[in-house]
Amino acid sequence: MKTINHWNPVAEILSVPHSETEYQRMTVLLEELLNTIGDDETHPLANLLETISILIEVYEQAHHPVADSPAHEVLRFLMQEHNLTPNDLPEMGSEQNVLDTLNGKLALNLTQIQNLSKRFHVSPAVFFETEILTTST
Repeated sequence: MKTINHWNPVAEILSVPHSETEYQRMTVLLEELLNTIGDDETHPLANLLETISILIEVYEQAHHPVADSPAHEVLRFLMQEHNLTPNDLPEMGSEQNVLDTLNGKLALNLTQIQNLSKRFHVSPAVFFETEILTTST
């Protein structure tokens, strides 16, 4: 019964979005979480970040299919669309970091995801991959 009593206050946050308005609200929440958590994958809100990103992904799979691609392929596509080279992405670190990410050898961290989503005006969820969201217990 505790779950039922506590569900109403969190239902809006922890429910799959069913409209573009709900989706936009969740992406704002995701960005706020990214700003709060930063690069700390062990932050107490990291699990909430993971949950919100999965809920957003469910919506995007139905309404924005680009989210189905691995993060490095999304990044490669966005770079091609904007005629960018690895040197044009200082927010990711060195040119070698960008190349390793594009080749799938290096996962994006939370700060990089935040910076890339702002730069390309896309939801941070398109860059999430499960291996960067898992936290050790």
